[in-house]
Amino acid sequence: MQPQSLLEATRLFSNPDSAHAHLRDLRWPDGVISCPNCKGTAHYFLATQRRWKCKGCKKQFSVKVGTIFEDSPLGLDKWLIAVWLVTNAKNGISSCEIARSLEVTQKTAWFMLHRIRLAMQQGSIEKLVDAVEVDETYIGGKARNMHPYTRKKKITGTGGKDKTIVMGMLERGGPVITYVIDRPKKQTLQGLVKDNVLADTQVYTDALKSYDGLGEWYRHQVIDHAVSYVDGHVHTNGMENFWSLLKRTIGGTYVSVEPFHLFRYLDEQSFRFNERRLNDGDRFKLVAGAIAGKRLTYKKLTGKELAAAQV
Repeated sequence: MQPQSLLEATRLFSNPDSAHAHLRDLRWPDGVISCPNCKGTAHYFLATQRRWKCKGCKKQFSVKVGTIFEDSPLGLDKWLIAVWLVTNAKNGISSCEIARSLEVTQKTAWFMLHRIRLAMQQGSIEKLVDAVEVDETYIGGKARNMHPYTRKKKITGTGGKDKTIVMGMLERGGPVITYVIDRPKKQTLQGLVKDNVLADTQVYTDALKSYDGLGEWYRHQVIDHAVSYVDGHVHTNGMENFWSLLKRTIGGTYVSVEPFHLFRYLDEQSFRFNERRLNDGDRFKLVAGAIAGKRLTYKKLTGKELAAAQV
């Protein structure tokens, strides 16, 4: 049974056996073929523990092993409901709200959200092939909301100073691809376009000088926002609308996002946008079916793993 609403999901996953069986069928639709530890094919199920035991290496394993749920003491009833909420919340859902709903600490909820975002991460070798809009934006706090001393230091240079730069490519009527970049240099922006957009595609950008030269590989048309925002089919309004949704989600739901974690929030927003035509149940199934092979430890999430490696 595939739940189609939050109410159905809550009823189904509140039963530990039902939650286990549902995730097992999503992860292993043809049954458990091999042991994750030794790849042996001989094993048996320990029903009372909801675990399998390999006859070869003698080790036990659960449906969580090798997934974003691995080593988590939380039950699948809480994990699967969290996946449902994050996947289908149009404007995102905060760790505080997850903590209240699932009766866990805010720190635990924050860790859960980032692990779920990892499962929402989409990667494709297929390039964008239709009319593509390319644009960049700046993510960061507004100067007027800062402490007066901080505001005085921040308001220097351009309006994007001390903000994080994000670049995006949107195929009209299709998917969006986003990246966090250091600086909007020509080499960076055009390199990402070439990596993700098929040659000779119709490409629309604003008048940023970094896009000059795209005409060598694409049918490139430019809209100068100092003059107008739309000239027939020439505009980047689709990409601008996506930025508006992203900033509304960050400012209204998450309030403050560290630049170090921004790419994870981009993955979340891009997933919901790209799968906008699916219903809630199918979006949940897509994320729950992508949890395997993705592991995120707390040390890696907080950067402590990288800091230890550099010592």
